[in-house]
Amino acid sequence: MNKTEWITSVILIASFITGVILYQSMPEIVASHWNAKGEVDGYMNKFWGLFLMPIIGSVMLLLFHYIPSIDPLKENIKKFRKYFDGFIMMIMIFLAYTYFLTIIWNMGYRFSMSLQMIPGLTIIFYYSGILIEHAKQNYFIGIRTPWTLANETVWNKTHKVGSKLFKIASVLILIGLLTPDNAFTIMMTIVLSISAYLVAYSYVQYRKIKKH
Repeated sequence: MNKTEWITSVILIASFITGVILYQSMPEIVASHWNAKGEVDGYMNKFWGLFLMPIIGSVMLLLFHYIPSIDPLKENIKKFRKYFDGFIMMIMIFLAYTYFLTIIWNMGYRFSMSLQMIPGLTIIFYYSGILIEHAKQNYFIGIRTPWTLANETVWNKTHKVGSKLFKIASVLILIGLLTPDNAFTIMMTIVLSISAYLVAYSYVQYRKIKKH
């Protein structure tokens, strides 16, 4: 195990232990999902409420561990591995943060779940910009369209633009907190718009290269 895997494993183990400790004191049915307005719109029994998130985190950590070894371009992943490890850390911390929010909500504390989630998502978006800025061509990590995977130049150009857009998006999403009622909608609009633009951008760049 490397340093990232040790730390993230400790986070997951702590989450499982927390679930065991709190199991008897939690209600039989717990809130598990919130809509864009921060209102509860989903419930599950306390076992899954306490252990689903750690289980998901464990599966994700296993996937993150094996991705670099099964990618046909795994040598490229080695070139930006430290940034990928940083991203794994961010994701696991965010899951733990979400788990913590879910627990304290079900313990009786009330707050807007969507507004509490946005700062964490903002950090992930900004770091994603850093990650894709350094990402080399591979099949699992980055902006993977048919055209970025087919041509390394298209990959590099798309990721250079994508890095800037992700960083700008993180700032815009954070500013969206100034209008709490629309913050989640603003975030989703920004994410979908950037995703659509980058797909189109990679296609256009590919066509330009083929044309010349």
